[in-house]
Amino acid sequence: MKRFRNCMQQCSVLIIAIAILSACGAGNRQTDSEASSKAAADDTAIVVGASRTEEYVPYLKDKRVGLVINNTSLIDSKLSMDTLLAMGVNIVKGFGPEHGFRGKASAGDAIGDETDEKTGIPLISLFGKKYKPTKEDMTGIDVMVFDMQDVGVRFYTYLSTLHYIMEACAENNIELVILDRPNPNDSYVDGPVLEKGSESFVGMHPIPITHGLTFGEYAGMINGQGWLANGAQCKVKVIPMLNYHHGKPYILPVPPSPNLNTQQAVLLYPSTCLFEGTDISEGRGTMYAFSVLGSPKLKGKYDFSFTPVSIPGMSEKPKHLGDTCYGLDLRKYNTDVFRDSGINLTWIKDFYNAHPAKDSFFRKSFQHLAGNDKLEQQIKNGVSEAEIRKSWEPALGQYKEIRKKYLIYK
Repeated sequence: MKRFRNCMQQCSVLIIAIAILSACGAGNRQTDSEASSKAAADDTAIVVGASRTEEYVPYLKDKRVGLVINNTSLIDSKLSMDTLLAMGVNIVKGFGPEHGFRGKASAGDAIGDETDEKTGIPLISLFGKKYKPTKEDMTGIDVMVFDMQDVGVRFYTYLSTLHYIMEACAENNIELVILDRPNPNDSYVDGPVLEKGSESFVGMHPIPITHGLTFGEYAGMINGQGWLANGAQCKVKVIPMLNYHHGKPYILPVPPSPNLNTQQAVLLYPSTCLFEGTDISEGRGTMYAFSVLGSPKLKGKYDFSFTPVSIPGMSEKPKHLGDTCYGLDLRKYNTDVFRDSGINLTWIKDFYNAHPAKDSFFRKSFQHLAGNDKLEQQIKNGVSEAEIRKSWEPALGQYKEIRKKYLIYK
């Protein structure tokens, strides 16, 4: 009962913290429309594809449109579906990825089909009973629009959603319009390239952990490398951004998913998401997921601690629920440190060495996150970081050369 009361008290504190953070964030975030207005006077401000309505709304007129969007799909601070409907676009169906159409579902939660309460438009889930739209789902659609914020990491599942949308469009002879957005983690291309036998929904293609492409560029790679089933080709029209180049800093105006709720978490994610495949908590069940790491088994070995609790809409059943975890607080680092540093292997090697139950440190999902079955064994064998990085070649170098063919931006 004491533990239950403690958890309830922590939940109350967290609910208050959420409200405070939301209020603070609302005052600091720049909307797409504000960026577009700023660009009129400043030719260095990024203007995302969705905000360039003059480039694609006329093309969508008189067509039946399907939308693949989530809570990050904003135009003029409103969900793009609402804005486009007001502009006379005939939207007939919506499709939602992991976390749902409004981005409110927890990671991994299956989502069912529904009807949008405001518009009556059917909303089809692509993270429940299926990942790919059926032929019936695609019926009545003339053109599909894809607009979501990616974070530039292989195991972020919106890449897989893009693949299946392209495949369904190709099979049904439907054009795909991609409203491009920045990749916040494209200042470096790094990590092991996914190998055959390690494919899953958190990694479908032979790319490294940070791939260095926008969705528009990645769609070109999917087509160009023949990754769709039976070598199919999807007709793609990309609405590019203005004033964007790879490596240009970009602060996301809204969290891309519930647990990536800070810019620092987004930049740490390429390295800290690997811990999802281990005994170490990656901070789910706190308001700073992917920015803290720890385990109850490390008491006495680290001074910093945190206790995961159930947070509706973020992490209902986080790893080590209700148990105090001891480890690292990465929030103390300057965010800029992570923009050019590459994948961090020191943290996972140190945690493995400190962990008293090495046989249970890694979980089966680690192979899918790493993209191979080698990294786990290398860490177990004490292989140096330099040698691990060396083993990523020549595949990583070859990928970087392939990537050049699909770049839309410098």
